Amino acid sequence: MKIADYLELMHTFEKLKNEQRHSWTSSGRRESVAEHSWRLALMAYFMKDEFPGVDVTKVIFMCICHDLGEAFIGDIPAFEKTGADSNAEDAALAAWIESLNEPYRAELSALFREMHARVTPEAQLYKALDKMEALIQHNEADISTWLPLEYELNFTYGMKEAAFSPYTKALRDRINEDTAAKIGAGKGEGQAE
Repeated sequence: MKIADYLELMHTFEKLKNEQRHSWTSSGRRESVAEHSWRLALMAYFMKDEFPGVDVTKVIFMCICHDLGEAFIGDIPAFEKTGADSNAEDAALAAWIESLNEPYRAELSALFREMHARVTPEAQLYKALDKMEALIQHNEADISTWLPLEYELNFTYGMKEAAFSPYTKALRDRINEDTAAKIGAGKGEGQAE
């Protein structure tokens, strides 16, 4: 790869450091897309003992790459994202992937097809973790950053994706316990539902 092309890729990826998500950190600032993907990749790494038959290296790569489309269209919270938004993101990402040289074009095309199909255990694990990372981050943030709809959404978001394995289901159930405790503590501090 030419150095100029390589640096152009780095400039594209840097946009994910600057793109803020709806989520807040425990220190009271908005989280970036890159930060979400970074912790998601670590979540996948620490799942390898629970999923010995799964290619965790592939799952980590899915986690790192899953929000690349947001470098082109930005982050839209899940509760606001429409089908048209998803299609625009997919189209922008596909155009970018088509601009790449081989072997990157073929490898990334295949990876995103697998991620979208969610048939393989790798894709199922990545997607379940993606949903749960957002919930964990939400529970770590101050409850004053929550929107009214999130008091219910935090209990339902990602349930379907986590149901594919007993371990991810148990993790999702524990996140619900943490959500209930967060809401209960917030009520004690005078927070409204």
